[in-house]
Amino acid sequence: MKYLASAAMILTLGVPAVYAQDEIPVKMTFSGTNVATTINLRPGTITDEHHSAGRGTLGAFTFRELHADQGGAPASDTCSGPHFLVVAGAGVFRFQDGSLLIVVITEGDGCVRPGGAQLIVKYQISGGTGRFESASGELTMTTTQRPVLRNAAGMPALLVFTGEFEGTITGLATTPDRQDDRQ
Repeated sequence: MKYLASAAMILTLGVPAVYAQDEIPVKMTFSGTNVATTINLRPGTITDEHHSAGRGTLGAFTFRELHADQGGAPASDTCSGPHFLVVAGAGVFRFQDGSLLIVVITEGDGCVRPGGAQLIVKYQISGGTGRFESASGELTMTTTQRPVLRNAAGMPALLVFTGEFEGTITGLATTPDRQDDRQ
């Protein structure tokens, strides 16, 4: 009887700790490249392909994304230069253990400034494979981009960027080995 009471007490007191740790804050830094593609995600947009690699809370990763940019966005209080919106897209993170984390773009905003652009994109986490099979949450990507190569019309054809992802994730199947991946 004492054993059952002790077990019940441990389970009752232990459950809040599990729930408190279920939502994990995420911060990951990365660098990579961006290039326009011939893929058409939406009429009247330019689809870009983003390739990057980085590390952070969830471990080392690569990230690949397709997103549609729409120029001619309404004026913004935070951007005095040309302004564009990210109106559609999705991406996949691949981590060293082979797990995939899938994200879908919910909104994005870009501002072109002398020498480059700043881009902020918000994502909804929509599961994945391995430890991310039941994952959910939100991430925000903030990048600074600059052109490396321009096309014949003088538009950026290849950009490099650095940035970070921040947000929260829930529903991880296991905790990754983060010994070498903490910042």
